[in-house]
Amino acid sequence: MAAKKAFPLRLDPALHAALERAAAADFRSLNAQIEVLLREALDRRGMKVAVTPGPRRGRPPAQD
Repeated sequence: MAAKKAFPLRLDPALHAALERAAAADFRSLNAQIEVLLREALDRRGMKVAVTPGPRRGRPPAQD
C-alpha cells in the first residue's frame, strides 16, 4: 500500500471553520472532508481519481 502524501495547507480561518462544520455534519474528519470535496471537484471536471485501498483490518485468515 502506498503511504498517503502529507503536505502543509494554509487556509483562511473562515474557510477552515466552514470545512470543520461540514466535516462534523458528515461525521468525517477534517482531512477526510477535504479529500471528499477535492474528489468531487475533480469529478465535476471529468477527472476520475481511483481510491487507493487502505490496509486490511482484523485478524488474518486462518492458515490450515
